[in-house]
Amino acid sequence: MKSSRPVPGRYLGYRAADLAQPYARFFRPDLAPLAPHVCAALDRGGVPDILMPGLDRAAESLFGDTCGLEDGFVLTADGGMRVSVRSAMPGVTPAMVDWWFGWHGDQAAKYKLWHPQAHVHVAWRDPPPAGSQGRARYVGQTSLVDEYIGSDLVRGSIRFVPTAKLGLLDRSLEDDREATVVCARIGLGDAPIELGYLVHHVRRVAGGSEMRSRFWMGGAHVAGRNLAGSLAAAVAKKVLKLTESDARALLVHCAQEMPHLASFLPELHAQVKDQA
Repeated sequence: MKSSRPVPGRYLGYRAADLAQPYARFFRPDLAPLAPHVCAALDRGGVPDILMPGLDRAAESLFGDTCGLEDGFVLTADGGMRVSVRSAMPGVTPAMVDWWFGWHGDQAAKYKLWHPQAHVHVAWRDPPPAGSQGRARYVGQTSLVDEYIGSDLVRGSIRFVPTAKLGLLDRSLEDDREATVVCARIGLGDAPIELGYLVHHVRRVAGGSEMRSRFWMGGAHVAGRNLAGSLAAAVAKKVLKLTESDARALLVHCAQEMPHLASFLPELHAQVKDQA
């Protein structure tokens, strides 16, 4: 993928103003090593697409009896990719994950906690409803992010959508102590083009939660947000070919940021959960 140009005043890491934030003690610049199952997926390389279902089978993949391959990536014939990875989240509840997605999107210093070596900037396109928290704060909103995926700086748009929009309906989702699903349309932040979808399914397990992340990017998922975007998307579909390097970088990024989030989320949530 093509790297975006840096925006003046946006930077990696914490500076003096960031260190003055009340949650600054949760900024931990070092990341844990990748989990063994992630390393195994990277060693294996790409797999046949039948092992990683497309978006139309997302519900079957997450809630059915045959989930497919949980860790790995696929390059699709239309120039797209699918990426899947599991993350252990000890001490974390599904409700904490919903709280996090609603809480972190208004300040870059919050966003940098999540991936200190890749996250640069975040802002809401429009302010969330006043006083809202959790799912009510982020579903229906768009988060504009600057982050590194591998060595490429990506300026992205993450439009959070209701789970039903992707057909993800399951009784477990009725109780946020048991499970939640974060769903979003992923696009460019500085052009009216959509690039794909993400789903983070969080389910309770002994000692905490397990997050199962899925990405469907490029190919048939490229579309425009308006007429100009649709024209540009038609061209992008012909020339945009995601590579194994792109898939590996996205898999590694997710496999780093989610366990890192889990390392501080329970304590952070306890400290600031009643704050907007």
